[in-house]
Amino acid sequence: MHFTPDTEDALAFAVELGNTAPGASRSGGDELPSPAELASLLARNQYSGRKDGSDAELAEVLATRDLVRHIWSLDRDEAALAVNRILADAQALPYLLRHDGFDWHLHATPQDAPLAERIRVEIALALVDIIRSHETGRLRVCAADDCTGLLLDLSRNGSKRFCSVRCGNRVNMIAFRARKEGGA
Repeated sequence: MHFTPDTEDALAFAVELGNTAPGASRSGGDELPSPAELASLLARNQYSGRKDGSDAELAEVLATRDLVRHIWSLDRDEAALAVNRILADAQALPYLLRHDGFDWHLHATPQDAPLAERIRVEIALALVDIIRSHETGRLRVCAADDCTGLLLDLSRNGSKRFCSVRCGNRVNMIAFRARKEGGA
């Protein structure tokens, strides 16, 4: 499945943000415990615009993370309603912008808007494309029983099941051992 680069970037960021949550992260704990870890996440994803670096900003981003994780599990109609609420709450007005080495792409909040609001709106704009193209089934939670990691399936046949190779290998090893024990 192919979407515009800014849509894919926003969705990849949504997955990375969502997978910092306890139970979904590689460490099992919260991977955004302080503004410093948030700053690192934003730098890795070349996030521009206003960043306060405060505990209050972190709290808002963590609430946004929870919202993203919730939307990921909604059906298409419910996701559309959630996206509409996000865009309405932010009074989002889409416009094209070229900055920081990125070509023309869509924004809908000013660069000086609060970080969590900009994150919510950018992810909502990406979800608009997913919803309109009837591809919400590509937004999934990892199929491993012991993982709640988010995944975005951009494969051609839409068959991705695990959030990481690690989860896939672990599930396959468990199944292999069960078959081996059953056959012995």
